[in-house]
Amino acid sequence: MNILIVTLGSRGDVQPYVALGKGLQAAGHTVTVCTSSSFESFITGHGLNYGYMGNDLMDLMDSAEGRDAIENTVGIWGSIRTTMKLIKQANAINRRLMQDTWAAVQAAQPDLVIYHPKALAGPHIAEKLGIPVILALPAPLIVPTGDFPAIGLPNLKLGAGYNRFSYGVIKQGYSTYGKLVNEFRQTVLQLDPMKDAALPRAMGDGQPIPVLHAVSPHVVPRPADWPPHIHMSGYWFLDQEAWQPSAELQAFLDAGDAPVYVGFGSMAGKNPQKLARIVIDALQQANLRGVIATGWGGLDAGELPGSIFKIDHAPHDWLFPRMAAVVHHGGAGTTAAGLRAGCPTVICSFIADQPFWGQRVRALGAGSEPIPHKKLTADKLAAALREVTTDPAIRQQAAALGEKLRQEDGIANAIAVIEALPVKAKLPAH
Repeated sequence: MNILIVTLGSRGDVQPYVALGKGLQAAGHTVTVCTSSSFESFITGHGLNYGYMGNDLMDLMDSAEGRDAIENTVGIWGSIRTTMKLIKQANAINRRLMQDTWAAVQAAQPDLVIYHPKALAGPHIAEKLGIPVILALPAPLIVPTGDFPAIGLPNLKLGAGYNRFSYGVIKQGYSTYGKLVNEFRQTVLQLDPMKDAALPRAMGDGQPIPVLHAVSPHVVPRPADWPPHIHMSGYWFLDQEAWQPSAELQAFLDAGDAPVYVGFGSMAGKNPQKLARIVIDALQQANLRGVIATGWGGLDAGELPGSIFKIDHAPHDWLFPRMAAVVHHGGAGTTAAGLRAGCPTVICSFIADQPFWGQRVRALGAGSEPIPHKKLTADKLAAALREVTTDPAIRQQAAALGEKLRQEDGIANAIAVIEALPVKAKLPAH
């Protein structure tokens, strides 16, 4: 098959799809990944075709306004306030991104579209071409279940009815883009408008859209009330076996006890210097060595003591197995990598699904109680670090879970679902 993958967001929203793309390519398929232009070299460097999409959304989130939004996004109401604050800019950006996606589709001429829910054009383009489509996502965000409430909403422990009802809030949030998406359907694709256009659960012919979760059932058990077209494959890891550390990093690792990894990706809000100071003080209070990853500005560390080593980044599959514990923002991919490495985990959540993963890690017994970044202090972080590095129950549970995840092949499971789809002849694009 000729497959187009459309995704949008930070590296955590791109890397799993590149991993899936490489697996599909190894299975004999042609794969194009369409996403923000800042990831072009990352995609082509892994041997996949690149489909152009503007970098506007990434630029917005890296701006002062975007960082302020991250700083003040706490819980579902914080998310709603952030959405409303940025909606005007987001609408203009999404309009361009949907047009970019349509241009990439016309160049790639795919037989199948796999799309992230933030890539709003995905299902509508597939409908236009008359080809199958799969909604693929790294967290159980969209499909209603009675087992747990929608991510971002409080778990009021009111039972299955409340839990299912809560997913209507997610649907309502997406509805703010419905008019924009229907405009795209009508003016660009020459399709009729549809209900719930920004987050459709079915195609125009009424057939349900298959949903593929890049999540392990060892971490989130598959809800029994999900219908058969909803799948949970296991994680999609992008292993980078050829990576070599610098001599300085290797020397630091060899010079003492296993350190603690601390990294927040692009998450730091308005004051990455303050966040770095908290981390440094906490490591010293807990008498632990540390590796700080500055990432995309998530930490701004200046001069460091000899017990802490600074890196820009390193592949998680190489670094994490060498760590005593990991501290991070709770992104789906980083959480999965830490758990697969068998690392006790401390999650300091910022936005979106990050608090959910923090709660799951604690419930699994593989880490500390999560600490929202707004409440993070050196004392709290030091206490969490002492807990995860000294509690034998946490360490044993993290190791056992890591073993289960290493035995799981999420990419192979996902490919089996994808290859089972009937591929219809494409209609000519207009």
